[in-house]
Amino acid sequence: MALNYVMIGSNDVAVSRRYYDAILPQIGGTIFADFMPHGFCYEMRGGGRIWVARPFDQQAAVAGNGQMVGLLCGSEAEVGSAYRAALAHGGSNEGEPGPRPHYGPNFYGAYVRDPDGNKMSFVYFGEAE
Repeated sequence: MALNYVMIGSNDVAVSRRYYDAILPQIGGTIFADFMPHGFCYEMRGGGRIWVARPFDQQAAVAGNGQMVGLLCGSEAEVGSAYRAALAHGGSNEGEPGPRPHYGPNFYGAYVRDPDGNKMSFVYFGEAE
């Protein structure tokens, strides 16, 4: 099975757009669909897509406890760059960039929440730089 897309709910799509526009291009994302002010989609390396929009049922978007999107980066430097961009554009820190040996010998990651509280990680599985 291959993951095709994830959908991230937002209560303010314009704020989310500024946030994701600052981060996703740094880790290989390109805008795939633009339905502003309602939503947008980025295509990532490997073809997976990230959609951001208001929930279809028109209820408030809420972050799920235990839910997280992991975004694959091409280097430790990309992890750090995405993390810093996230914090500079309304994200909050959930774990600074660094090795996480308890997740594997080559796991390097950082954790943030977007402006709506959705948790995400930036991860790299290569050799230490």
